[in-house]
Amino acid sequence: MLCGADFELTRKHSRVTERCLQLWISRFNEAGIDALTYRPKTGRPRSVSKELVAEVILPLVEAPALAGQSHWTATKLVGWLKNEKDLPIAYSTLVRYLHEHDYQLKVPRPMPEPPNREDWEDQRARFADELLDLIDDDRCDVYFGDEAGFEGDPRPRRKWARRGERITQGYFGKHVRKNVIGAVHPKSGKLVSLIVPHCDGDVFQVFLDTMAEEAPPTPGRRCVLVLDNASWHKVKTLNWHHIEPVYLPPYSPDFNPIERLWQHLKSHYLAGFITKSGEELTAKLITSIQTLLDKPQVVRSVCRTHSP
Repeated sequence: MLCGADFELTRKHSRVTERCLQLWISRFNEAGIDALTYRPKTGRPRSVSKELVAEVILPLVEAPALAGQSHWTATKLVGWLKNEKDLPIAYSTLVRYLHEHDYQLKVPRPMPEPPNREDWEDQRARFADELLDLIDDDRCDVYFGDEAGFEGDPRPRRKWARRGERITQGYFGKHVRKNVIGAVHPKSGKLVSLIVPHCDGDVFQVFLDTMAEEAPPTPGRRCVLVLDNASWHKVKTLNWHHIEPVYLPPYSPDFNPIERLWQHLKSHYLAGFITKSGEELTAKLITSIQTLLDKPQVVRSVCRTHSP
């Protein structure tokens, strides 16, 4: 309106209601442009400070043994905090604070206990340092390889539904299964993959041949492939071309970011897809992987590396 436009024209182009525009004009006339600056509402103060959440609650979530517990539920933790720490916190407030720090409910992945945990932890720590050195080396291309199985009757995944509604997912019980061998370069989002009927030394050699073609040697650069200790990864007759294998410590799938890519593929592209045909499953895998190949930014995000 300072430019000479009338009220109706200003309201039309401001995309707000007439009442809202009148309020803006009134505030501007009273206190100038500063009166229109957005200021967050004060609202009700936090029942527990951010510092207390970080210093008391989060360590307990990470290590229940600090409170003599082996497992927490949100309800159980709220009760313990009220009784033992005298913290005035409600269930919904605790859940909101956990969400603020990127915590969410997850089902743990079963993992065998190592025979000697101290030696295993030392081995993992040494490997983590070596792996970070490789990742930080600008002359080294680090790929992470692994195999994954995909079934025609995948396990049901969580989905939105009305409260009280009983939802189901059909299955055929045909045990249709396809395997995918892949290697991902987290820095660039490059993915090399093959759909195969099974995994053995001969099949893995075909994958190495394919990877050597899709990631050709570059003078002055190393090509490293990080793998687990599957028997077909250590066949003596394998031709590695210019690829250098590096093997993960035992019981360490968390060091391999391609594991997250397989989970992303299953949860975002194959969730709810059921079939009794191996050809249909293969076709679905092909279109899903091709979609990922066209989205290196997604692959980078899912497989981003950080300090183990």
